[in-house]
Amino acid sequence: MGEKQQTVESKPLVIPRAIVGLGNPGAKYDQTRHNIGFAAIDALAKSWQIPLSENRKFQALFGEGRGPQADKIYLLKPLTFMNLSGQAIRAMTDWFKLAPESVLVIYDDMDLPMGKIRLRLSGSDGGHNGMKSTIAHLGTQNFPRLRIGINSPKDFPGSDKDTISHVLGRFSASENQIIVSVLPLLRDAVELSCRQGVEKAMSLYNGRSVLDTKLDTDQTK
Repeated sequence: MGEKQQTVESKPLVIPRAIVGLGNPGAKYDQTRHNIGFAAIDALAKSWQIPLSENRKFQALFGEGRGPQADKIYLLKPLTFMNLSGQAIRAMTDWFKLAPESVLVIYDDMDLPMGKIRLRLSGSDGGHNGMKSTIAHLGTQNFPRLRIGINSPKDFPGSDKDTISHVLGRFSASENQIIVSVLPLLRDAVELSCRQGVEKAMSLYNGRSVLDTKLDTDQTK
């Protein structure tokens, strides 16, 4: 008898074809913690030289171009306000016939410290209204997401801010310095996701913090 051939089933790579940043439109919300998803898309658009313009069909700022693998990539910033983000995302996925698994959603997370990002392949909305709308309109929780830490009000001793005031507030000067360092880290994680899959990026970037990197740099001076 011949030896049995054992086949190992490998999971298909999750490669983003569209990247969405969540936020609220208008100058009132510009550069607030809740709009860090918009800032992420702006950073990717600049790095990849993809112009964004209003797309009424999607109710969003939208751009398409070549990503890090020279494959076509779509960038989206919904203009529906946070609570209705899923409408714009669904309009785009229907138009381009994209599977939810190919849509990477970037948004703020109060439960994650500033300086950190966290990738996941699926999950609940975690109390985030933009994600709640996205899950409802896509009809599934099975799509990748990248969360950016913004701290929570309880991380600021003596602060009387509630959750809404916190997320709709702007970053302080010191926090802005952290965000300036986080965005390149995020870009690298997204580019690796596009080249080698989200799981690979998870393994390399989920444990990192730009604050740790800065501390290491300071100690070597």
